[in-house]
Amino acid sequence: MKTLKSRFAGSPGAAHLSFALGMAMVVGAASAIADDAEKVPYSPPLRDHATQLLWGDTHLHSSRSADAYTTGVRITPSQAYEFARGGSAIADNGVPLKLKRPLDFLLLSDHSDYLGIYPMLDASDPRLKNWKVGQRWAAYLRDNEHVKLGSEFAAAIQQSDPADDVPLETARSIWSDVAALADRYNDPGVFTALIGYEWTSMITGDNLHRVIMYRDGAEKASQVLPFTARDSTDPEDLWRALEEYESITGGEVLAIAHNGNVSNGRMFSPKTVSGDPLDAAYAKMRSRWEPVYEVTQVKGDGEAHPILSPSDEFADFETWDQGNIMLSVDKEPWMLQYEYARPALKEGLRHEAELGTNPFKFGLIGSTDFHTGFSTPEENNFFGKFVETNPSPDRINNPMAGQLQEGWKLGASGLAAVWASENTRDAIFEAMKRREVYATTGPRIQVRFFGGWDFEAADIDRSDYVRIGYEAGVPMGGDLIGGEGNEAPSFLIAASRDPDGANLDRVQVIKGWLEDNGETRERIYDVALSDGREVNVETGQVPPVGNTVNMLQPSYSNAIGDPELATVWRDPDFEPDQRAFYYLRVLQIPTPRWTAYDAGYFDVQMPDGIPMVVQDRAYTSPIWYTP
Repeated sequence: MKTLKSRFAGSPGAAHLSFALGMAMVVGAASAIADDAEKVPYSPPLRDHATQLLWGDTHLHSSRSADAYTTGVRITPSQAYEFARGGSAIADNGVPLKLKRPLDFLLLSDHSDYLGIYPMLDASDPRLKNWKVGQRWAAYLRDNEHVKLGSEFAAAIQQSDPADDVPLETARSIWSDVAALADRYNDPGVFTALIGYEWTSMITGDNLHRVIMYRDGAEKASQVLPFTARDSTDPEDLWRALEEYESITGGEVLAIAHNGNVSNGRMFSPKTVSGDPLDAAYAKMRSRWEPVYEVTQVKGDGEAHPILSPSDEFADFETWDQGNIMLSVDKEPWMLQYEYARPALKEGLRHEAELGTNPFKFGLIGSTDFHTGFSTPEENNFFGKFVETNPSPDRINNPMAGQLQEGWKLGASGLAAVWASENTRDAIFEAMKRREVYATTGPRIQVRFFGGWDFEAADIDRSDYVRIGYEAGVPMGGDLIGGEGNEAPSFLIAASRDPDGANLDRVQVIKGWLEDNGETRERIYDVALSDGREVNVETGQVPPVGNTVNMLQPSYSNAIGDPELATVWRDPDFEPDQRAFYYLRVLQIPTPRWTAYDAGYFDVQMPDGIPMVVQDRAYTSPIWYTP
């Protein structure tokens, strides 16, 4: 028997959950009496440490972010929290909106550089009356001189002139208010408001941003000011600052990188910011502080790229590959391999073999990065990135932030799905640390994924298959450790559609591995197909699921696809001496993209070349195999 290593701080043990029609339900054990005849508690929740599926957004901005405020966003943090919990709201363009289903958790991640300053300047806050830089910026705001303001702001966050610093006591007051407001909206068991911010490193316009997420409440979080790009644009300095925070407060914190696709080769580079090759110390730090990666959001999808994965028919999804985040430097082909999650996961295997630690051993989540104050990632309820891409007849032509990518390129994405013991800060943070999380591009597709050595085909049909998954294997985010024997690992896989959404097309296992010669490889397996389709044994191809999208309404039909797909799959190409990872990609049937909903609602003709149909999807965190 091979050994298993779980990423759980405290193993969930026998979690009795079923996967009927996409709804996780606690069920009774097969027997109420243990083998030793000792009775166990009657209630399943008392008998087992069950996990529940929580939905949230860990990357959302309000009027406290400088770039949001200067582009017209006036939605306050309080309004953002109220909306996420299910309240109605009015967007900055006057359009009313509401979520069909509230979120379970939210992290308001306003930028740490000059956090909350612009609303205060606009309101002539007396705490800033003696700050000369601020008074000049306040005049720019009054006179609508946004070009001057933006230019000075961009210059200020790239340098550390003390004259540009916000008065220290004011900065402390602002951060205390941020943390206190999150505490006020945090309702354990009902809605979790996580404290955090975004560190905004843009070296020569190349994205290295991280969202910082606290486990703690305001009492601890407010003791240390957020780290800013003015402090440093090097992630290693950020990690040292997080370490210092934990040392000072006894709290816990982690970082979530995102948008490697606009980093121009920096996000997963084999070199540090200072130009040195990655070493063991770097690998340990990055692995320690960045357990998850935001793989999909409004600024493009970051799972794979068609040039890097030419045989993957689904790799070209909401692709942004023009240049860096500022479009100041064009993309060069060599950059791509260091920007996307799948090649980074493969490179992580190679680094681990050389350094002893995998710097890119991350789970996958999605979030929005919307700067509207509203988390609205569904295709038919998409309120854009900034105010200029709020719903309107011409928003597809409005450049992001008034000067960057065209509005139609924005993706209505994404969400973070978390398997947690309860809806609390502690439980969500622990799930992130152990990587029992996954990403979707907007829909609430429900996915379970376990890896082990002894799963049988009949296990997936059992009502207590989740218990079997935890007891005989590890969940997404976990590690399979090699031992005696050469048998291949098996995987317990179950997915169901969003209860209010589209049927599923297929479930795929994405495998990456390290060859004996140090080269990395990948392969995609279609392991569960809807509508009785099968893989052609000669070509390896799968017939398309079809397309029911009606552009006139717009709408789609669940007459194709399946509401639920489940299987037990064993790797047919397993080599016991090769490091590998496995993750799931779950695809919906085609549905109207937000551009199609806009065309129908505003009765406008979309120009040729603009995508109108989308296959939304989910990506699970990997399971890693180590010989």
